[in-house]
Order: sequence, then structure tokens, then C-alpha cells
Amino acid sequence: MARIAGVNIPTAKRVEIALQYIHGIGPKFAKDICAKVGIPTDRRVHQLTDDEVLRIREVIDADYRVEGDLRREVAMNIKRLMDMACYRGLRHRKNLPVRGQRTHTNARTRKGPAKPIAGKKK
Repeated sequence: MARIAGVNIPTAKRVEIALQYIHGIGPKFAKDICAKVGIPTDRRVHQLTDDEVLRIREVIDADYRVEGDLRREVAMNIKRLMDMACYRGLRHRKNLPVRGQRTHTNARTRKGPAKPIAGKKK
């Protein structure tokens, strides 16, 4: 099993798909990495040589922000908004939708399961 950026990527999948298991690498960046290293798109991870895996690792380390660094940066951005007490920061602090979605109905992912109102009976 190949280990890139601290993530075990699946060996049976195509390299382009397997790279997307790394947080911060999507379809576009995966294609770009394969093009830089010079790996054909139909190659599987278990068919890669140690040299190719090393080159992929070097390209990712040099050009992309992934995994822990990316998660830390996103968390710091959210913390900065909360400390400024701007509208978006307050929405993050109250654990409500940040980007203008309605909350009268829906928004259950963000708000959690519905809480019954005491004393409301038919």
C-alpha cells in the first residue's frame, strides 16, 4: 500500500482516483499531479514503481497544501472570523448555516436533531 502525505491510498484504484483520498486533492489537482510526474491515466497504484511514488510525494510536498496543514489553515480562518465577531463568525459560533441558507425549515445537518417544544400537545 502506497503512503503519500500521511494517507494510505488504495492500491487497486487508478492513480488519478487514489490521489483524491488525500484531503486537499480533488479531480483537477490529481490530473495535474499525474501530468507533472508523467504517469498515464490508466495506470493503477500497485503498478507504480518506488521512484514514481517518490516523485508524486515530492510534487505534492512542494506544490500543494494538503492534510494537516490545510485542516489547520481552515480551522484558523474560522477561528479568526469568530474572534472578529463578524456575522459569519457569529453563525459559526452558534453552529448555524453560514452562507445564507434558510433555517425556518431544514438546516438539520448544522442544527442537529429537532428538539421537541415542551407542553405542545394536541
